[in-house]
Amino acid sequence: MIKLTVNGVERELDLDPNMPLLWAIREHVGLTGTKYGCGMALCGACTVHLDGVPVRSCTTPLSAAAGASVTTIEGLDSAAGKAVQQAWSELDVVQCGFCQSGQILSAAALLGRNPAPTDADIDAAMSGNLCRCATYARIRAAIKQAAANLA
Repeated sequence: MIKLTVNGVERELDLDPNMPLLWAIREHVGLTGTKYGCGMALCGACTVHLDGVPVRSCTTPLSAAAGASVTTIEGLDSAAGKAVQQAWSELDVVQCGFCQSGQILSAAALLGRNPAPTDADIDAAMSGNLCRCATYARIRAAIKQAAANLA
């Protein structure tokens, strides 16, 4: 039995501790906003926060989340998270939307630790998130707008 908190709700999951956190979240907790993209932690679609730190849930074993707090796109409610989501909507960032939950979680983590990121900071924080629709310019603009709104 693995105990963890998902979006503020304590959970006990009787699952294989080696199961990727992604599948525990999607298939057993029922939160499908976190996406499967590559299964190798290369695209960022599966990004969640583990105790506030962005991780790729497709390669993070469930055992790594034991006793921890997991935040998915459905539970992102920090000030930075809300600012990012608002900017994403106002700037119409989304095209197909598949990668966006991971993009938003990575951007929120960036602004949570650095409320005034430079372009280099944004590049570094977002480098593990791929967008097959190439909305990178809109993503950068939204991060900058969210930062300005937090100031």
